[in-house]
Amino acid sequence: MTEMKPGSGLRIVMISLHGLIRAHDAELGRDADTGGQVKYVLELAAELGRHPEVSQVELLTRQICDDRVGSDYAQLEEPISENAKIVRIPFGPKRYLRKEALWPYMEAFIDQTINYFRRTGLPHLIHGHYADAGYGGAQLARLLHLPFVFTGHSLGRVKKQRLLDLDSEAKNLEETYRFTTRSEAEEMALETASLIVTSTSQEVEQQYEVYEAYMPERMEVIPPGVDLTEFHPPAADESHAQIADALTPFLQDPTKPMILTMARPDDRKNLETLVRVYGESTELQQLANLVLVLGTRDDLRELAPGQRRVLLNVLTLIDVYNLYGKVAYPKTHVPSDVPALYRLAATSRGVFINPALTEPFGLTLLEAAASGLPLVATNDGGPRDIIANCQNGLLVDPLDRDAIEKALLRTLTEPEQWATWSDNGITGTREHYSWKRHADRYLRDVMELVEAAAEPALTEDRRRRRIPQFDRLILTDLDNTLTGDDDALAEFADLLRAQGDHVGFGVATGRRLDDARTLIEQLGLPMPDLLSTSVGTEIHYGEHLTPDRSWQKQIAFQWKPTEVRKVLADLEGLYPQSEKEQSQFKISYKIDPKVAPKLGMIRRVLREAGLRVKVVLSLEIYLDIIPVRGGDDLSIRHILYKWGFRPEQVLVAGDSGNDEGMLKGRTLGVVVGNYSPELEKLRKLPRIYFAEGTHARGIIDGVNYYNFLDHITIPNDRID
Repeated sequence: MTEMKPGSGLRIVMISLHGLIRAHDAELGRDADTGGQVKYVLELAAELGRHPEVSQVELLTRQICDDRVGSDYAQLEEPISENAKIVRIPFGPKRYLRKEALWPYMEAFIDQTINYFRRTGLPHLIHGHYADAGYGGAQLARLLHLPFVFTGHSLGRVKKQRLLDLDSEAKNLEETYRFTTRSEAEEMALETASLIVTSTSQEVEQQYEVYEAYMPERMEVIPPGVDLTEFHPPAADESHAQIADALTPFLQDPTKPMILTMARPDDRKNLETLVRVYGESTELQQLANLVLVLGTRDDLRELAPGQRRVLLNVLTLIDVYNLYGKVAYPKTHVPSDVPALYRLAATSRGVFINPALTEPFGLTLLEAAASGLPLVATNDGGPRDIIANCQNGLLVDPLDRDAIEKALLRTLTEPEQWATWSDNGITGTREHYSWKRHADRYLRDVMELVEAAAEPALTEDRRRRRIPQFDRLILTDLDNTLTGDDDALAEFADLLRAQGDHVGFGVATGRRLDDARTLIEQLGLPMPDLLSTSVGTEIHYGEHLTPDRSWQKQIAFQWKPTEVRKVLADLEGLYPQSEKEQSQFKISYKIDPKVAPKLGMIRRVLREAGLRVKVVLSLEIYLDIIPVRGGDDLSIRHILYKWGFRPEQVLVAGDSGNDEGMLKGRTLGVVVGNYSPELEKLRKLPRIYFAEGTHARGIIDGVNYYNFLDHITIPNDRID
């Protein structure tokens, strides 16, 4: 089991990479990425940090150095509460990026976090929030052999379907939202996680169910909490709220009841439908004002394109329906305005509405309910459970305008029902949705994971000693990278021999150890200081080929080769390779691309069978199935972590798509001139050099480009 010193408590690392996250005055609604997830992770971290069983909570996010968003997000560390803090990891460009733009830099995040863990030690648990942190957290958990928890918050496939339901001819969805990359990241997170924390039973039964790695037995419904110290019903002597002054200029009669919604301008929030419902209903306009709190903005023209489009559509509808004097849409608000706004709406005997297409959490619903506001909410995700538990409002189909109008009218015109729903919300949120209740249930489950987990093998060698012979390492693929140009290969071999002991040489190959060693001898190369073989499932060192025992100890996690062979036996176009191509942790096939299923379908078949494996395709015809903790990308990072190499001390060279994982990140990458087209997408990334020379000549070009044999320089270390 994972080591916990007596009295030391649990160390939890949470990851939430996108959004502007700071501990004070969180800028909720500033843009599409500063929504409920930011509030959720901050409040969860604070509550866990106060728990007696927890020694430390670290919320890892991205460091942002950008004058446009402020200096707060550049601080490397910031306290949240006692025993809880934000740790900002620098990776990717310094400027603020929307979440869809983070994907190319995820390997850099992994490398930077490995460095952080080398300095601070390994946590007991990693918890990833949303798809990007699901991918990064899953990779770290696989590499470091730690228990992994995942919370999806919103799911890519569900969001895509909802957007298509709204507009069946919606264009550019892939370009805007990167749904393919996001969905695969979610699949990886689900198949890695020992626990998936969800907010509602509907998430488990209907949303996660569309994923191949769906395992409901690993899912736990733990409703999120609400800070009940801030959100409470209005007092008899309620003081004047400053936010009321921000609404007055918009409204002819500010004393009318308030139809309140609070959401960032995003397609998923379905705000245009709400304005249409109000604009087409004379009764609603007579009964109530519509108040739209849509984040904060200094200048509409400076918003992200998606936000600007939604907001302009809302403003256009207000003009089309001539709703001036009836609709308020203040430009800005501060976090302290939000509780006062709920109480102002409750005092007017108004209603809170969430018309979103999908709503996994519904934190605004909890806040409004705790403040005494009845709810009208989308019949999806969190709202279903909230209204079922609290009996404090009505669920509606977010695409049914008539149903939305009728629900709002009923809430506004039935005073006894309004009072019942108001009272039920106040008591129900306190009974079902306190953060203490959430933290207690969460810790009950994660403690079971930690106590059952094996001791991470990498904690055993606490000396963190280096491989003594060298202080930098050239690590290269074998076939088509080293091979293919005999003269260049001989020159590269001479270059290595001339360096003495301070430059190490390593090979990463899909070949078996014996086969790789034979080829290396035939090529006249020096015997590598390390060999990563069989598609990154075996690591050996030195002339005696000493096995890496910490890698060996954990590679077999969830490996079920007999079941893999059985599941794939019936697939057309897959033919087992010869016995000499098979190894203990590698099952190899040759495929007929004209007949065999696509790679995604092969992954799906394995995932639906409950098998946690990696699927690796080479040269479009060679298929390898390996354990989830294997692969060249993880084996390289294992070596970095174990032996204390900084990524800048390792030059990695490759030629094909299978080398992508080890090329990306903070190591110094070299793509040789005879590269496969699938690597072209790496050209714009920092620390990846595309050599003109082919095969071993390209490696030599890369060595010279980085001045790797002397004082290393990184000309392509672009950060902006």
